[in-house]
Amino acid sequence: MGELYGAVGILIFFVFIVVANSVRIIREWERGVLLRFGRFDHVKMPGIRFVWPVIDKLIVIDTRVVTMDVPKQEIITRDNVSVMVDAVVFFQVINAEYAVTKVENWVRATSLQAQTTLRSVIGQAELDELLAERDKINSKLQSIIDEVTEPWGIKVLAVEVRDVTLPESMKRAMANQAETERERRAKIINAEGEAQAAQKLKEAADTISANPQALQLRYLQTLREIGTEHNTTIVFPMPIDLIDSFRKVLEKLEKGFGSDS
Repeated sequence: MGELYGAVGILIFFVFIVVANSVRIIREWERGVLLRFGRFDHVKMPGIRFVWPVIDKLIVIDTRVVTMDVPKQEIITRDNVSVMVDAVVFFQVINAEYAVTKVENWVRATSLQAQTTLRSVIGQAELDELLAERDKINSKLQSIIDEVTEPWGIKVLAVEVRDVTLPESMKRAMANQAETERERRAKIINAEGEAQAAQKLKEAADTISANPQALQLRYLQTLREIGTEHNTTIVFPMPIDLIDSFRKVLEKLEKGFGSDS
C-alpha cells in the first residue's frame, strides 16, 4: 500500500509539473506564436493558454509601439556638406507570425534598415532641403523603411529626423550669408522707397506747375510753419521765375559784350 501511495504521489507531482509548464498567460498587448513540432500552427490571443510540453513552443511577441533611436551618423549631403544626423523611428508588429517566421530578429533588422535608409536619403538631399523641408524627408524615410519591413509583419508609423549638427565653419558661413542677405533686402527696400518718393515729388511738381497759384499757397504755408516754430526768423521768399529772369538778362549781356569785342 505504501508503494502505491508513493507512486500516486509521484504521478501527481509529475502532472503538477507538466501543468505548471503548460499553462501560459498572454497579456493584452502580446500575441503568442505557437510552433508545433517546429512548424507554425497558429497565433494565440491574450488570456490563459495551454501549451503542450516538448511538442509545442510558444514565442510571445510584443505588439506595442516601439520607439527606437537611430544612432547619430556623419553623412555627406549631395552638395558635399558633412553633417551629423540622428533620427527616431516609431514602429510596431502587426503580424506576429511574419515577425517570427520571416526575420530572425525583427527589432535589430528594423534598426539596421533605418540606419541604412537614413544615410541613403540624406546623401541624396542638399543641405538647404535638409534644413527647410524636414517633413518631406521624414515622409520619404518612412515610405522606404515601411516598404522593406512590411513583409516582416512590421508597420513603420513615423520617422523623425531629430537633430542636424553642422560644422562650425559652415555655421559661420551661413551666418555671413544671412547677414549679407538682410543687408541686400534693406538696400532694395531703401531704393524702392526713394523711387516712390521721387515719383510722388514728380506728381506734386506736375500738379503745381499746372496751377501757379498752388505754388504761392505753398509759399504761404511754408512761411506759416516757419513762423510757428521759429518766431524770430524772418524769411523773404524769392520766386524761382525771378531768378530765371535774371539769368536770361545776364546771358543777353554776355552775348552783347561778346559781339562788341
